[in-house]
Amino acid sequence: MCDVYIYHFVMSNSQTGDNMVSARAATLEAIENRGGEPLMDSQLVVDHTQLDADGFLVVAVGGGDSHDTNAIAAQIWSLETRAASRDERTVAISDEREKYMLRLESRELRKQAGVLRARHTKSIPSELGLRTDARDCIHFGPGAAT
Repeated sequence: MCDVYIYHFVMSNSQTGDNMVSARAATLEAIENRGGEPLMDSQLVVDHTQLDADGFLVVAVGGGDSHDTNAIAAQIWSLETRAASRDERTVAISDEREKYMLRLESRELRKQAGVLRARHTKSIPSELGLRTDARDCIHFGPGAAT
């Protein structure tokens, strides 16, 4: 179990010379190796297993077009991964106090993921321009369901 701080960063586009913001967040070491400048206010905390060998966040998000929706999905994934990491750690230790603290952290991380998941679920219909109301449902009479 190892939480890692990652950041989005600014780099110069080699073709145009314009500054551009990275699509994926990375560790400070990875950013430095690429000659980028970290955006410190974009800090995210992820589990070390969520990074590739170069120190970049591995993106495991669905194919939605919205950057905000993908960012929330990535945060949910990260929180769940960090919680699972703490759960796995409790199996390997015998110190009851440390186990208690890890379980507490795991519950808090899962709680945060639940809050984000609720926000994410509410945002998808509005992003797609969808609305639901009684006209969108088919009503069956009693005994019609199989």
